[in-house]
Amino acid sequence: MDQSIFADGMLKGHVAFVTGGGTGITGGVARALAEAGASVALVSRKMDHLQPAADAINRNGGRAIPIAMDVRHTDEVEKAVAHTIDQLGKIDIVVNGAAGNFLCAASELSPNGFGTVVDIDLKGTFNVCRATFEQLKEHRGQILNISATLHYIGTPMQLHVSAAKAGVDALTRNLAVEWGRYGIRVNAIAPGPIADTEGMQRLVPAPLKERLQKTIPLGRFGRIADIESAALFICSDAASYISGTVLVVDGGQWLASNRMVGS
Repeated sequence: MDQSIFADGMLKGHVAFVTGGGTGITGGVARALAEAGASVALVSRKMDHLQPAADAINRNGGRAIPIAMDVRHTDEVEKAVAHTIDQLGKIDIVVNGAAGNFLCAASELSPNGFGTVVDIDLKGTFNVCRATFEQLKEHRGQILNISATLHYIGTPMQLHVSAAKAGVDALTRNLAVEWGRYGIRVNAIAPGPIADTEGMQRLVPAPLKERLQKTIPLGRFGRIADIESAALFICSDAASYISGTVLVVDGGQWLASNRMVGS
């Protein structure tokens, strides 16, 4: 972020385990956490994304380590968690942002394509939550899941992602209830259309972008910086009594999509 509105070093002493932390929205969240003082483990499948992101954080005065692993494989998740504890001492913030996506009509979607996205987005989120539970319990930590607004309105060509993210919302609420007794907070952020992401460039054709922007009451697409700010708020002491919440950050877009709104 260009200029933070948050107190310097407000997350000093915390350690965040961030999946999908090399690029995109979750990469931005990882950078923001590091700028706020947290040490971060950047976790994703490809080290060629992770290493540059970790190097940038370290050059900027933060502390980051890259770990290559696949959230679909519990043994790899457990090893990554153990490595983080060994290198950074603990885990008390978990950000689940690993995700897969592509455009496909439901009538043409293969069981394998559907299952792959569910395995990454939903099962992967569960795998990481389960593997970090003991650390979160010990340190009264928190989980921040990255969801979406696709399933709130029924989005064409996105059945697989919508189903997975609906599951992430349910997982967020259920874990908040079950794990609250241990002092663990569990929340999610549901971003709307975010302009400076690969997904927006790859999945939204140019002619559709102008039409899509007109559906947003605030009149603009979101930025990764908007999600960073929301994440820092949720991860801060200012949100210490917030749990089980899915915070929608979309400029009001999903609400307007369900109504007759004048241009």
